[in-house]
Amino acid sequence: METPGSQSSLHRANLERVVRAVRMAGSLTQAEIARTTGLSAATVSNIVRELKDGGTVEVTPTSAGGRRARSVSLSGDAGLVVGVDFGHTHLRVAIGNLAHQVLAEEAEPLDVDASAAQGLDRAQELVGRLIDASGADRSKIAGVGLGVPGPIDVESGTLGSTAILPGWSGTNPAEELTARLGVPVYVDNDANLGALGELVWGGGRGVKDLAYIKVASGVGAGLVINGRIYRGPGGTAGEIGHITLDESGPVCRCGNRGCLETFTAARYVLPLLESSHGAGLTMEKVVRLAREGDPGCRRVIADVGRHIGSGVANLCNLLNPSCVVLGGDLAESGELVLGPIRESVSRYAIPSAARRLSVLPGALGGRAEVLGALALALSEMGDSTLLDGTLTTATPVFT
Repeated sequence: METPGSQSSLHRANLERVVRAVRMAGSLTQAEIARTTGLSAATVSNIVRELKDGGTVEVTPTSAGGRRARSVSLSGDAGLVVGVDFGHTHLRVAIGNLAHQVLAEEAEPLDVDASAAQGLDRAQELVGRLIDASGADRSKIAGVGLGVPGPIDVESGTLGSTAILPGWSGTNPAEELTARLGVPVYVDNDANLGALGELVWGGGRGVKDLAYIKVASGVGAGLVINGRIYRGPGGTAGEIGHITLDESGPVCRCGNRGCLETFTAARYVLPLLESSHGAGLTMEKVVRLAREGDPGCRRVIADVGRHIGSGVANLCNLLNPSCVVLGGDLAESGELVLGPIRESVSRYAIPSAARRLSVLPGALGGRAEVLGALALALSEMGDSTLLDGTLTTATPVFT
């Protein structure tokens, strides 16, 4: 029996510390594991050897700084995670293993007026189809990450008021999807998952403090502080779209006037161009036209960038992040939007905070949220199941 403070309990804690570090990073050299965990090189070497002998990790030769090294990753068949992302008009699902390899991924259109039950039924069907297509073992699913476009109450798990998926307000999506799939489901809003996706898989790798700004049907920010998503006590941290820019401006869906969202979100921006470009515009098309040189689209995107920059400047003054990653269709316009963002940050942020800030386009595009959902499932699963070999006792109920 292990007792607190005993050699066996200390050894167990060190095993779990190494497994968690590798699980979150995807792969690390033994030197990187030592730096991440604070364990000695000799201790890490012994633990890696033990985990390799037990089939928990795989070790492959690599190089680091011009020297030979050994890269450690979790075994590809140690377990699976699922990512599910609901957007304004889409459903995207990905299947991955604990070595950070995406085994299958698919997206399909989603009716914005569909109920939560209809959407979750579609997710259940798509997950089952991808599992079958990839030939994965359903019993090895450790968890599911679920992204929704709205605030999640931290205590109850219910989805707050959302104009993006109106049929979902007041539901508990994690609880309902768990009932369908029979495995643990962890839920978060889409901006937080975009931040987590870029942090683990994309342009934010190696960054401890960043903000992910998503501009689409709404405007939100996912905040990473010291390497972890910051949600706030009520789960509403990062609602950058409701920073007031003009108290006499348009009425926002939140009831206030002149919020950042009313100057940047697609449903407010696209009508500005309808008189010259006709109805049926999408932000994707506006970005394409701007890149081709259309003066009206370029002007609108520049204006949006300056407004976003005002909100980013507020974040700089409050939280002093080292990196801001812009996601959504707007990021595809590159310097047409990033330049004006930097211009506003330089003007309104504290100079010392502005100088240290990098403003980058997202590296993952429309995949950021679903990959963030995979990362959420990876971060929430326990390490004891891997060490004890109990993961395969899970029995998913979906068909």
